[in-house]
Amino acid sequence: MRLFLTFAILCGLYNEACGKASIDIDMKLKALNKPALKTIKSEDGDIIDCVDIYKQHAFDHPALRNHKIQLKPSVEFGTTKTTIPNNGTSKPITSQIWSKSGTCPIGTIPVRRVSREDITRASSPSHFGRKTPRRYDFLDNALKHKGNFNITAERLGQPRPKDRSEAILIALGYNYVGAQSDINVWNPPGVQFNDYSSAQIWLLAGLSDTFESIEAGWVVNPHVFGDSRTRLFTYWTKDSYATTGCTNLLCSGFVQTTTRFALGAAVEPVSTPSSEQYYITISMYLDPNTQNWWLTCGDNVIGYWPGNLFTYLKRSATAVQWGGEVYSTNVRKTPHTTTTMGSGRWPNYLYGDACFHTNVRIKDFSLQIKYPPYLSEYSDEYDCYSTKLNRESYRAEPVFFFGGPGQNRFCP
Repeated sequence: MRLFLTFAILCGLYNEACGKASIDIDMKLKALNKPALKTIKSEDGDIIDCVDIYKQHAFDHPALRNHKIQLKPSVEFGTTKTTIPNNGTSKPITSQIWSKSGTCPIGTIPVRRVSREDITRASSPSHFGRKTPRRYDFLDNALKHKGNFNITAERLGQPRPKDRSEAILIALGYNYVGAQSDINVWNPPGVQFNDYSSAQIWLLAGLSDTFESIEAGWVVNPHVFGDSRTRLFTYWTKDSYATTGCTNLLCSGFVQTTTRFALGAAVEPVSTPSSEQYYITISMYLDPNTQNWWLTCGDNVIGYWPGNLFTYLKRSATAVQWGGEVYSTNVRKTPHTTTTMGSGRWPNYLYGDACFHTNVRIKDFSLQIKYPPYLSEYSDEYDCYSTKLNRESYRAEPVFFFGGPGQNRFCP
């Protein structure tokens, strides 16, 4: 009898916990999947809802309850792209797969619908689409405007994150109000289900343990999206990924304005070795009249991070990173994760085989678009993922190659 009562109590507690979890998931789904004025079923399986631009999830954020939407930037980033090819020519990606199946009407934004299964894969609904906390110790020096200190020595002397590995090109120590690059698009093979692999730009400001960041590029993230497709993504945080921010529109904050691109939707075509190469042009820049940070993909203005989400980034960023990131609980461990970065090949394979950023640019308080005057290369695990800033000739545009296979004989 006692055993039965114990079993009954445990079952009751279990059912109560399951019931609460189900309610939490329902609430999350209701917050994320706003009523659609039109629904588009993409050929890749995604469902795209066309949501009233004024009723998007962004405005559920407490800081944005009385926010007046800015429909277009008051300034443009501009461009100073090179026209000199680097051992070949790449093609820009100007649309997404879902757009073959329909378009969203003016006054709406395309939003990738989230499923119950998507949220269930997260440790909890509140952690869905969120990164784990980390530090950037070099930011303390960057805030002091030491723009030419040795970033490699600085980072090697500091503890590195236990679950992330970066291979990056970094500019820091100045006031950056914009950053841009053409990001070569690949579908890195072998990304493990609980890992992710990205190619992106970061703009950072603040202190090592309380930094703010806005990010954009492409990512393969099976744990969030349920598959291994290459997808357009954004991210933001104002507290070092601790409690604020998220991927794409999976929390309130980022204000989308475009009808043409859906954050989290697949990007195709992707590059293939020794064959056609494709890229997306990502730009992020501060609107001096509103303190909003705008995001563009090619010629398409995607939307903005409102300035009142931030403290440090309201004025400028103090560091910019270009490169890739792998998340895994099996980085810096043996056996190492087999999740690849970039194309999955080493940077010294160069154009056509290795992933790259090119037309790397920043904008500072001079408001001039320029190649960054001081740059450092850095990799958390050079034997697993590495970097190579390459210039074919003195007239050629520098190209930053990055990535690698993860686990290999040098990274067991």
